[in-house]
Parts: sequence; C-alpha cells; structure tokens
Amino acid sequence: MATTLPLLDKVIFDTVGTAEEEVENLLQCDLLYYYGELRTGAIPHFRDVVEHLCDRNGKRDAVGICLTTPGGQAEAVEKMVEIVRHHYKQFFAIVPRAAMSAGTIFCMAADKIYMDYASSLGPIDPQVPDREDRVLVPALGYLDKVEELIAKSHNNQISPAEFQILQNLDLAMLRFYEQSKELSISLLKKWLAEYKFKDWLTHRTTNPGTRVTDDEKQKRAEEIATKLSDNNLWHSHGRMIGMEKLRKELRLEIEDYGLVQEQREAIRRYSDTLTGYLERQGISMFVYNRHIH
Repeated sequence: MATTLPLLDKVIFDTVGTAEEEVENLLQCDLLYYYGELRTGAIPHFRDVVEHLCDRNGKRDAVGICLTTPGGQAEAVEKMVEIVRHHYKQFFAIVPRAAMSAGTIFCMAADKIYMDYASSLGPIDPQVPDREDRVLVPALGYLDKVEELIAKSHNNQISPAEFQILQNLDLAMLRFYEQSKELSISLLKKWLAEYKFKDWLTHRTTNPGTRVTDDEKQKRAEEIATKLSDNNLWHSHGRMIGMEKLRKELRLEIEDYGLVQEQREAIRRYSDTLTGYLERQGISMFVYNRHIH
C-alpha cells in the first residue's frame, strides 16, 4: 500500500498538470488553483506562490485564479488582489464550483469572470473571527438581528429576553462587524469600476452607442454591491447565485466557458481532479501550480 499511494498521487498530479497547461493555453494566462478559506494567515503562502510563478521563464501578462472557497475575510482578499495586481496586468477569476462571500468579492476584482451553468457566487456577507478567533462567522446576520431588535424596541414590541440580548451585546465587536460590511462593499465598488467595467465604453441598451461615464460606472458598481450585500434579497448567507441570475438580476458580464467544449473539459478535469484529491486527503487550504509543486 505504501508503494502505490505515491504512484497514485503522481498519476493524479500528472493529470492536473496537463489540464492546467491546457487551460493556460486556451485562456492565454498563467494559472493558479486556490482551495479553502480566504484568511489573512494564508497571505504569505499565496504571495510566495505568485512570486515563484512570476520568476519563471514564460510568464504571461495575465493570471487566472481557479477559485473554490466558502469565503473568508475581506482584509485577506484585499491584500491578495494587491499581490496579483502587482505582478500581472490582467486577472481572470475562474469558478468551476463555488466562490462564496469573500470569494465573490475576489471575483469582482477580475477583468473577466469565467463560470458555467453549474458555477455559483454568493452574497457578500463578510466573515469575521468570533471572540475566540476559532471560526469565521457571517457579520450581516448579527447586524440584521440587531436592527430587528432595535426596531422592536422603538415600537415597544421587544420581549424581556430580546432586551437582555441587546444589553449583552459587545459594542466593539458590533462596530467591527459594521466596518467589515463597509469594507466589503467599498472594495467591490472600487474593483468593479476599475477593472470589470474598464472596457465598458458605450451603452448597449439604454441610449445605445453613447459614451459610458465614470459616474455611470460607479453607479452600476454601487447597485451591484448593494444587491449582493442585501440579506433580504438572498435570505441566506450560503445562497448559491448562478451565472444566469448574475447576468439577469445584476447585469454582470460573465464568460460562459461551458459554451466552448475544450475550455469546459480542461477546466473541469483540472478542478474536479484536484478538488477531489484535496477532499479525500482532508486538506483544508491549498494553492497550486505545476511549476511550483
């Protein structure tokens, strides 16, 4: 058994490496695979991988990040985007499965977002460490509940138990949650206007052919940020928002890699093989490129 496992690993990573090279050639970009939570503790490793990828001969001007994540910290995403943008002129977000919460914020910093009908993004409910810094918890749920209790208090409808909850709230933590929400929205607005909308030069539907102003780009970015951070719209932190809903309800431009057979097969072979391996091994966080591992 001890001799077959390394051989099996080699077969798996040979398959992943071949698929990675295919995706790079099809999309004309370097490629990284990021799996796991987006935490500040992952930043040094992420930086090192990006630097090593850039130091090799044959570096391209664009990088694609194949992202599978339940979310994480907006602060981590901000720094990771700065690292990517320092080294590459273009950044493509590739979502074969799901990039939730902070993963969605990460995607909004991309010049292009690649998905297919089975891919998902999520509401941008920022996740913050709990008091013991053990797990990440969604901040908007706390804020929404506090607003609900305050509204009940104003209307003299609050119960004694609910009033006790309000009294026991840690105001410093509450402010931290508010700041996390504000940061998430501000990052999304900035990156959409600066990167995703950079080639949006003329209107296509309203007043077709007229020039799109910077103010109009900012307004569209704010509209998308507001909708993605609206818990009343999505009802769940874990709500999976598919490509068509993003296109229709948020009017986001998404590249459908599922329409191109070569892209679909290469991206799925790359993602499914590597993700399946990581899940079987119980690995919670992984950054991969064949030139580094």
